[in-house]
Amino acid sequence: MSSVTSHLTDPSADPPADRPADPAAATERARRLAPVLASRAGAHDASGAFPTADVEDLREHGLLGLMVPTRLGGCGATFADYAAVATELASGAGATALIFNMHAAVTGALAHTPEELVRQLGAPESFLAARDRVLARAASGALYAVAMSERGAGSRLSRIATTYRRTADGFRVTGAKTFVSGAGHADAYLVAARDAASDEPRVSYFLVPAGSGVRVEPTWDALGMRATGSHDVHLDVEVDEDALLGGIEGLAVVLAEVMPQWLVASYAAVYVGVARAAVEAGALHLRERGLHTLPAVRSRMGRAEAAVTAAGLVVTEAARRVTEQAGTPETNRWIWRAKLLAGDTAAEVAASVLEAAGASATRRGHPLERIYRDARCGALQPATSDVCADWLGVAALGGDPDHDGQVPRW
Repeated sequence: MSSVTSHLTDPSADPPADRPADPAAATERARRLAPVLASRAGAHDASGAFPTADVEDLREHGLLGLMVPTRLGGCGATFADYAAVATELASGAGATALIFNMHAAVTGALAHTPEELVRQLGAPESFLAARDRVLARAASGALYAVAMSERGAGSRLSRIATTYRRTADGFRVTGAKTFVSGAGHADAYLVAARDAASDEPRVSYFLVPAGSGVRVEPTWDALGMRATGSHDVHLDVEVDEDALLGGIEGLAVVLAEVMPQWLVASYAAVYVGVARAAVEAGALHLRERGLHTLPAVRSRMGRAEAAVTAAGLVVTEAARRVTEQAGTPETNRWIWRAKLLAGDTAAEVAASVLEAAGASATRRGHPLERIYRDARCGALQPATSDVCADWLGVAALGGDPDHDGQVPRW
């Protein structure tokens, strides 16, 4: 039987020696790392290779422990701190920032769910101990991935086919996931699965260690974000009781509706960084080619800079509200705004800057060509721009955006 304590970094291991002293230091380290990540991004994109050296840099600089409480050896960052770090990393390499986002979604959700709420929901004390072990391992360098999406269901939790059944000692999790960033490189996977014994779509989260019963199928050969290693993952594995996150069954859809930041707004920070990279790469190319004196080019760059700044402010505001007032209706509205604007802005800015740069920038290997493809993925990742816009439209018209509609939001 696989245990949540198996296959992961020894919890007694010391955290990275170069761990940031505080979240501000972590943001500065991410800013300094961005050019290093950018120098490798082209090669990773061309080959589709997982950015192993990038992740090792994140590990050595203590960034995998960003969301981990200081008492467990981490940085104790807020969601606002996460957004700042992810934006900086994405300005260097979008794919690496996306892998980091998935890891932070696991550690951040665990670290930020209030213990009082967990106890009110009926979680056993054993869950709190298991949670602390998972977080301590992240501070020591363990990498986590998210296995939620499925073919035919996307990220809608109520439609997934992966199931779990209770066993004498835990749970049996069976199914297949797609778009699992970091597949084959993660120490454990956050898996969404529905209760096979229930007629209702009761969905739970499990932290499933890599190893026996977890098979990665190399399927990832996509337009953009090619270095994320987002392969399919097949599961037929038995896990212990402490693999059930929250210690309670059926929490996944409820948490997605009440606190959607890790499923929605965390992507927004990544794509603001990608959009910023498009402006920076475009400016460099235009100056090198002597095109920066053309009024039409200057106009495109001015609009691009303004759009990226505006989207960044929305993401910053959403992150601030999550940090200060998580779970309120107005905070959640900002979360959906942030994802919509970041995804659309990245695609629109990258396209406009590429057009201003001209045909030479469309050649394979040019930074703008890669950034354009990465940016195009922002509106497609969950929640897609169409889903975000619909959610906001229902809210603007006085409806219940989580439940009013022909299909479930999650």
